[in-house]
Amino acid sequence: MRSLQLPLARATRNLLSSATRCYSGKALSSLHQSIKGPLPFSSRPISRSPSSFIQHRSYKVTNIHCEMAPQLDGFFAKVDEMAPQFIERLDQAVQIPSVSADPERRPDVVRMGKFLAETLTKLGASVELRELGKQPDNPDLDLPPVLLGRYGSDPKKRTILVYGHYDVQPALKEDGWNTEPFKLSVDEQGRMFGRGSTDDKGPVLGWINAIEAHQKAGIEFPVNLLMCFEGMEEYGSEGLDDLIRAEAKKFFKDAEAVCISDNYWLGTEKPCLTYGLRGCSYYSIKVSGPAADLHSGVFGGTVVEPMTDLVSLFGTLVDNKGKILIKGLSEMVAPVTPEEEALYPGIAFTMDDIYKSLGSQTTIHETKEEILKARWRYPSLSIHGIEGAFSAPGAKTVIPAAVTGKFSIRTVPNMDLPEVNKAVFEHLEQAVKNLNTKNTVKYELMHEGKWWVSSPKHWNFLAAGKAVKNVFGVEPDYTREGGSIPVTLTFEQATGKNVLLLPMGSSTDGAHSINEKLDKRNYIEGIKLLGAYLHYVAEEPQV
Repeated sequence: MRSLQLPLARATRNLLSSATRCYSGKALSSLHQSIKGPLPFSSRPISRSPSSFIQHRSYKVTNIHCEMAPQLDGFFAKVDEMAPQFIERLDQAVQIPSVSADPERRPDVVRMGKFLAETLTKLGASVELRELGKQPDNPDLDLPPVLLGRYGSDPKKRTILVYGHYDVQPALKEDGWNTEPFKLSVDEQGRMFGRGSTDDKGPVLGWINAIEAHQKAGIEFPVNLLMCFEGMEEYGSEGLDDLIRAEAKKFFKDAEAVCISDNYWLGTEKPCLTYGLRGCSYYSIKVSGPAADLHSGVFGGTVVEPMTDLVSLFGTLVDNKGKILIKGLSEMVAPVTPEEEALYPGIAFTMDDIYKSLGSQTTIHETKEEILKARWRYPSLSIHGIEGAFSAPGAKTVIPAAVTGKFSIRTVPNMDLPEVNKAVFEHLEQAVKNLNTKNTVKYELMHEGKWWVSSPKHWNFLAAGKAVKNVFGVEPDYTREGGSIPVTLTFEQATGKNVLLLPMGSSTDGAHSINEKLDKRNYIEGIKLLGAYLHYVAEEPQV
């Protein structure tokens, strides 16, 4: 086995440096040695030879349990050395305005996919840009391709599948950005502002940077890496689910676990591993009446106004304390177990964290435990907007002829989506009857994604936890999230493998918002984290 090639002196040196890095639970500076030639990594299952025993031996220093991964010293040093180059690469990516929701930007989305493909090809990966056909709601528009990449094909190594997306949300300087959104701007605090910096170009490049840092450091890459990077995540991931299902027994067949880096830390200081997401069911209500918009001075008080009906219907859905008023939904929710209840007090999160994220103290709940439960494991109903209404600056006294309201329900275990839809439609049917309106009311489900919960005790999570402790010197929080990443469940169901969410960014990054940013620290240390995760996952015993 390759582990037997590791000289005892080198193993001892690496053991000491790893123990130093974890001392007192703080990430201290590693002793980086200049070592020529590739360093071997250990195969699984673990060998019990003397040299292998030293390499894999576990050390517990002031309650921090560290598994040996001696190759990481050189890898970490190379990441630090190449940090300016990696930041420049992120700038190049941010400058490509790959906005998937804007048809005029579709060539830029394709250009971003080609940028990634060319970068990976130069590093020796095999890459295909898989075409998906036409966009369903715009048959004249081609969907951007999905990048399917493979780095390594050693049958002795574990194979890990990683997912990310290279498209971004729309952004205009006049929206309120302090900097040009499609240019990476770094301030004196190390905050790197730019659309897509944290969502999701930084994490996607993190995998690519980890490959390059291994090459430049002369360290053998520990796993076979499968990559699936799409260009339509911000517009519903059109075509992706079908591709994943079609390739589950083909391109993805060797994958032993899945890792997604497209979410965020709970706060700003402590990393987390995410094992659960809420689902999202998105609805619309259209109320129409007059044949055309009307002047309120002429027709106000004489016509049943669609806007008034819509506002009344919205008022039947949820109260101002967040309580969902639709009968039967609360009864579907899985009860809180004593084991789950015991998790919340130890999670590194405070009310000040939520106040900072909100920019106000307008929370419904007063304790962190209530906040986290409301955010992670209870459903919520949010009203998002109204089409057809006047919304421009100034004053306009129009009565809209038709308005369409949008709302969504974040679903949780054990809510059955068909039953949720049935309850919503029955509620709206009764609410419309109670209105006794002469207007026409139509409602529909626009799209839905199921909730997802994984097993944080799987070796995939164990490896990620070791990587967090090695890079950041602390044990991660194990969290669920209130948002939805539908592809997570698709990968789990199609491949039958464990899915891990391993975030790079922090809670203050402002994904989808103005002034989106990724801290330099999170980016560079995040590259180390992704690489360390792959080393630890390679050493986890086969089960």
